[in-house]
Amino acid sequence: MSNKEVKAALKSAREAIRNKEYKEALKHCKAVLKQEKNNYNAWVFIGLAAAELEQPDQAKGAYKKAIELEPNQLLAWQGLANLYEKSNQTDVKGDLADVYQKLLELYKSGDKQKWCDVCNKLVELYHQENKYLEVAETWQRLIQMKQEDGAEKAELHQLWKKMIQLLKDSTQNQDNKTAQSLLTAFEHAVNSADPVPGDDHQNLYKDFIQCLSKFPHETARLEKACNDMMALYPTVSYPLEILCLHFVQSGTLSEEALHCFSRLLETDASSGPAIIGFGIKSLQEKKYREAVKSLTEGLQKTSQCPAAWHYLAEAQMKIHKHRDAVLSCNQALETLGTPEGPSLQWKNLILQLKAEALIKIADANAAEEAIKALEQIVDASSDPVVLAIRGQAYLNRGLMDEASKISQELLLSHPDLAESHALEGFIHYSQKNYKQAERSFLNAIERKAGTAEYHQYLGLTYWFMSDETKKDKEKALTQFLKAAKLDSYLGSVFCYLGNYYRDIAGDKSRARGCYKKAFELDETDEESGTAAVDLSVELGDMDTALSILNEVTEKASTGTAKWAWLHRGLYYLRTGQPSQAVADLQAALRADPKDSNCWESLGEAYLGRGSYATALKSFRKASELNPELVYSIYKAAAVEQILGKYENAIATYQQILKKTQDYMPALKGLGECYLMLAKSALDNYLDRK
Repeated sequence: MSNKEVKAALKSAREAIRNKEYKEALKHCKAVLKQEKNNYNAWVFIGLAAAELEQPDQAKGAYKKAIELEPNQLLAWQGLANLYEKSNQTDVKGDLADVYQKLLELYKSGDKQKWCDVCNKLVELYHQENKYLEVAETWQRLIQMKQEDGAEKAELHQLWKKMIQLLKDSTQNQDNKTAQSLLTAFEHAVNSADPVPGDDHQNLYKDFIQCLSKFPHETARLEKACNDMMALYPTVSYPLEILCLHFVQSGTLSEEALHCFSRLLETDASSGPAIIGFGIKSLQEKKYREAVKSLTEGLQKTSQCPAAWHYLAEAQMKIHKHRDAVLSCNQALETLGTPEGPSLQWKNLILQLKAEALIKIADANAAEEAIKALEQIVDASSDPVVLAIRGQAYLNRGLMDEASKISQELLLSHPDLAESHALEGFIHYSQKNYKQAERSFLNAIERKAGTAEYHQYLGLTYWFMSDETKKDKEKALTQFLKAAKLDSYLGSVFCYLGNYYRDIAGDKSRARGCYKKAFELDETDEESGTAAVDLSVELGDMDTALSILNEVTEKASTGTAKWAWLHRGLYYLRTGQPSQAVADLQAALRADPKDSNCWESLGEAYLGRGSYATALKSFRKASELNPELVYSIYKAAAVEQILGKYENAIATYQQILKKTQDYMPALKGLGECYLMLAKSALDNYLDRK
C-alpha cells in the first residue's frame, strides 16, 4: 500500500466514524497498520471505533499505543480521557487524573478555555475522591491562569468563593497545607468582595471567622479577622462572641479578653460567651458562688464550649458540689467530641477533675467510675499526681493492696511530692493507724501547706487518736481552724468545729454558729442542721431554729428531709399547734414510714386536735413497729377510754401492767375505767355489776 493509499484509507476510516460505521472504520485502520504499524492516526481511530463498539480494553490499548508513538499529540490523550470519563469502573479514576494532568500540560500554551475546562474536571475528580490537597493546588493553578489573563476582580472573587466551597467540608481531616489554602481563599474572597460593607461580605466574614476558630494554632489570624470585622460591622456581635469563646478556650484572661467580654455585654447583655467570660474571671478571683452562677447561666445559652464546662466543674469543686462537678465534666467530655492536639490536653484535664470529684463523693460506685475515668487519661502512668488520685480511688473502692502499692511507689519515686505523703496518710487513717497518719499528714503539709484537706485530715486524726489530742487546743482545734481559714467552703470542717465547741469547750453559742455555717455550705448535712436547730432551741432562739427548718422544708421534695419535718412537727406539738404538727409529722413519715417514735408523735398531734380515731391508729402503728414503746400502748388505751371503749382500754392497761406492774398512768387509767363501768351499771340499775 502506497503512501497515497494509506492517506485514502485513513480518510475512509474518518468518514466511516463520522457515519457511525465503526466496524468499517476498524477494517480501514487495520489495513493501514498492515502497511504502517506505527501510524498514529490509525491507532487513534481504532481507539475511537472500539470505544463506540463498547470494547473498552481494545480502545484503551489503541490509545496507549498512539500515546507511546506520539506522547505530545493531543488526539490520543483526548480519546483516552473520553474513554475513562464514560467508564463505570472506579479504578480508572487515578488514570483519568493523570490524563487530565497531561492535557493541562498540552493545552497550557494553546487553548486556554480548554485548559480551564480540563482543570475544572480534574478538580471535580479530586473532590469526589476527597483529595483536598490536590483540589486546592489545582484550583489555585486555575486562579493563577485567570489572573495572568487579566480576569476581572468579580470573576476572581467567584473563583475564590468556589475554592472555599470545595475545601470547607474538609476541616475535620485537613493537613496543614490544605488548611492554609482554605484560609488563603477566605482572605482573598473577603478582600475581593464588593460592595463593602454588604450582606454577602458580612456572611463571608462570618464563615471565615468560624473556619479560623476550628484551628487552635491560628490565634493571631483569628484575632485580626475578628477585629477587622468589628471595625467594619460595629453592631454585629458575632465576631466578638467568637473572640470571647477563643479567649475562654485558650484558658488565659488578659486585659484584652476582659475588654472583649465587656464590649460584648454592652452589645448583647444576654450573650452566653460574655457571661461565661465573667464567670471565669470570678473563678480566678475566688468568688466561687458567683462563678458557678455566671458559668451556669452562660452555658444555658452557649452549651458547646468544653472549656466553660470544665471551669464550671472547677468552681463547683471549690464549693464542694461534687456531684454537680461530675455532671459538668460529663458535659465537657460530650461537647469535646474526638479530641486531638490542644483538645486532648483539655480531655486529660477534664477526666482528672472528674476523678477527683468522684473520689470526694466517697462511695464504692463513685470510686469505680473514678478508676474508669483515670484509665482514659493519655500518659496517666507518667503523672505522679494522677497516680496519687488513682491510689485514693482504689482506697475508696476497698482495694487496699493496690492503694498501698501505689503509695509505696510514689514515696520512692517522688518523696518530695505532697500527694505521695497524703495518700499514705489517707491509707493509715482508714486503718485507724493514727500515729502513722499524723506523720504522713505532717509531711504532706510541710510540702504543701496551703491545702485545707491535709489540715482537715490531720485534725480528724487528732480527734480520733485519743481524748487528750481531741481536747488539746494545739491539736485537733488548731488544724480544723487552719483548714477552715484555707477553705471557707469546707462544710465538714465547720461541723467538727461545732463538735469541739459543743462537746469540749462547752460554748453552745459558738458551736451553734459553726453548725449553722456547715449546714449553709452543705444542705445535705443533717448532723449539722439538727445540731444547729437543737442548740438554737437550747439557747432560746426559736426564730433561728424555725428559719433553718422552714428553709429546708420549703426546698424539700416528697420523701426527703425527714429530720427537718420531724423537728418542726415536734416544735408545733410543744407550742400547741397540733394541725401544723400533723402535717409536718406526716411529711416526716413519708421519708421513713417505719419510725415508731414519729408515729407516736403523730398520735399526740391527732389527739391534740381531737382526732381520736386517727390518734388511736397512730399509737397502735407505733406499738406494732416497736412493742417496747410502753407509752404508745398506754396512749392507745387512753384514747379508747376517751372514746368510752372501757373494756378494750382495761384489757390494754392490764397488758401494760403485766410487763410493768408499777406503771402509774396505766394503774390510774385502769382505776378510772372500772369506776366508769361501775357508774354506767348504776345508771342502768344493774347494781351488782
